[in-house]
Amino acid sequence: MKKVMLVFGTRPEAVKMCPLVLELKKRASIETVVCVTAQHREMLDGVLAAFGVVPDWDLDIMKDRQTLFDITVNILNSIREVLEKERPDVVLVQGDTSTAFVTALACFYLQIPVGHVEAGLRTYDIYSPYPEEFNREAISLVARYSFAPTALARDRLLAEGRKPETVYVTGNTVIDAMRRTVREDFTHPDLEWAKQGKLIFITAHRRENLGEPMRRMFRAIRKVLEEHPECRAVYPVHMNPEVRKIAEEEFGGCANIRLIEPLSVFECHNFEARSFLCLTDSGGLQEECPGWGVPVLVMRDTTERPEGVEAGTLRLVGTDEKTIYRAFTELLEDEEVYAGMAHAVNPYGDGHACERIADVLEGKPFVPWDPDERG
Repeated sequence: MKKVMLVFGTRPEAVKMCPLVLELKKRASIETVVCVTAQHREMLDGVLAAFGVVPDWDLDIMKDRQTLFDITVNILNSIREVLEKERPDVVLVQGDTSTAFVTALACFYLQIPVGHVEAGLRTYDIYSPYPEEFNREAISLVARYSFAPTALARDRLLAEGRKPETVYVTGNTVIDAMRRTVREDFTHPDLEWAKQGKLIFITAHRRENLGEPMRRMFRAIRKVLEEHPECRAVYPVHMNPEVRKIAEEEFGGCANIRLIEPLSVFECHNFEARSFLCLTDSGGLQEECPGWGVPVLVMRDTTERPEGVEAGTLRLVGTDEKTIYRAFTELLEDEEVYAGMAHAVNPYGDGHACERIADVLEGKPFVPWDPDERG
């Protein structure tokens, strides 16, 4: 029997790893061990509860105002004992968080094979996004298995020298997650309020956008909302105190936006699926929203998900106030432009990524995800 350990610590990781945990637990030839670092405590716990996943190990490293130094040192010191006790045959990490990077580093020190879920995303700007671009490139250096969500991600890995037999195109596990979370009978007070108009879903929290970039983003959004009273915007504000301060200062008094507390993954997915459009600087929403025909304006200067831009599901608008204003306004006022984005095909998966990853780990024949063969 092969022992597979999954290590994750943030809400975005948990969203994409929990369906994989559930799939692996179905496989008789695999012993599944779950370790969480709790890099994000409360937000992580909500996802675990939503999927019914109970960790075998909880490092509980989060502390107030933690820095990248704190996260890195605390995970590295804590996970060594877990890895030495469990001695897994392979450790799976997801994406580009500090948890994923430090776990991969610890596995490298102990010569434990690493499987990288969502491998091959790149901007090739080491500081954008920060520190994620460094993290994912570093993980690729040590990964024994690279589970690429798309063919483009695979091609990047091959161009960097990864061996073809170690790279697998699986689709993204977040699509698997949304098949479990989006419900027709979902209700929420803020969603009921938004039914009076067009629901605009907003997320913004990136470290590199803090300060003036975020203020420009919010000023542009507010101006459009004031010019389009038919819109009902909902912004679950990140727990970061600086993000909250900027949001309250820039959006305060705007009648058609609600600043709410962070949503659970279950709630967030259901808001996304019912939105008219989304403005975000997040990564996951770039994959999630297009699955429901929701155009996404990406408020970042770079994206590691150019497949969505190429497919037409995403538009990269940066943090310039005028650019965001024009793009947001156009989607509200030009039905043809909106339809072009809403009807584009999501290139990120078919909901069977977890099955493909489990098949690889079991040594079964592998059939890669190909969006051109979707039924």
